[in-house]
Amino acid sequence: MTGVQHLTVGADQAEQRLDRWFRRQFPQLSQGQLEKLCRKGAVRVDGGRVKASTRIVPGQSVRVPPLPPASTTGGTDRAKVTTRPDDEALVEAVRRAVVFRDDHMIVLNKPPGLAVQGGTGQRRHLGVALPALRFGRDDDPRLVHRLDRDTSGILVLARTGAAAVALARAFRERSTEKLYLAVLAGRPKLSVGKVRYGLEKAGGAGAERMVVVHPDEVGARGEARHARTDYRIVETAGTRASCAVLRPVTGRTHQLRAHMAALGTPIAGDGKYGGRGQENAGDGWGASLGQAVSRKLHLHAWRLSLPHPATGARRSFLAPLPEHMDRTWSFFGWDLADVPDEPFVDG
Repeated sequence: MTGVQHLTVGADQAEQRLDRWFRRQFPQLSQGQLEKLCRKGAVRVDGGRVKASTRIVPGQSVRVPPLPPASTTGGTDRAKVTTRPDDEALVEAVRRAVVFRDDHMIVLNKPPGLAVQGGTGQRRHLGVALPALRFGRDDDPRLVHRLDRDTSGILVLARTGAAAVALARAFRERSTEKLYLAVLAGRPKLSVGKVRYGLEKAGGAGAERMVVVHPDEVGARGEARHARTDYRIVETAGTRASCAVLRPVTGRTHQLRAHMAALGTPIAGDGKYGGRGQENAGDGWGASLGQAVSRKLHLHAWRLSLPHPATGARRSFLAPLPEHMDRTWSFFGWDLADVPDEPFVDG
């Protein structure tokens, strides 16, 4: 493409991230290239500067600068991507992860270690497998929310534009309820609590982490944002470890991980926020299980309740624990049957 284009987001295109829209329009453009164009201001929406993660809606105008031809971008045609042996294994793993499917949405139990979207240097991600989840439709299912790469559990995909709009609205307006299971290194002082620390980004590109900010100071700190996590301890192993049900009332980046670390009990296997050194927790239970288990993040999106995008009826989905968390639970003799159905019934 040799000239600047101004393209209008079509009425049949649901609200979505700008990078997803670009992938459909210009599949030869890599994620890194798009992010660079956004940083330079070459890509704009309704005349304003944007990020690749900016959400766009039908009717908006997208400025598309001259793009290099497909042969020079280093991009990979999606039809060819799934022919590699490692991608075939990924596709099969993602197909096995489907726990629910109808004409409107797909619910996955996302494996740990699988990124939801590609990025710089990120070759193995869910986007590679999306064509295998069409199940008779002509287009790929659409992401409406995200999980961190190392977090496992419930992930919802929309199969139609209308479903994508409805589901995105449900997440944005907090009409969903998300419950996570986490194994903590140690045991919090209180068995039930609410963490209200604000969160602010720190660190440079590639090393970003969230730091906690006292709630009273959030307004005075430039990019700090209010955050709240409810937690309940449901299983313990003395002071060595505990299992918590976590409810993120807000949905900030790394919220659960930063909040649990702020309590002095980081999530097991979370090297970024201090949970990898299990030797500091009692008699070192992590060493008993080995690094293959203890070095993996013990955070699982266990249950999700949300209105169905077509009927509005309330639906709930459960995701079985991943193998490494299941082994940890077995090691301590914990039982999922002991987790209350309504851990936050008192608010």
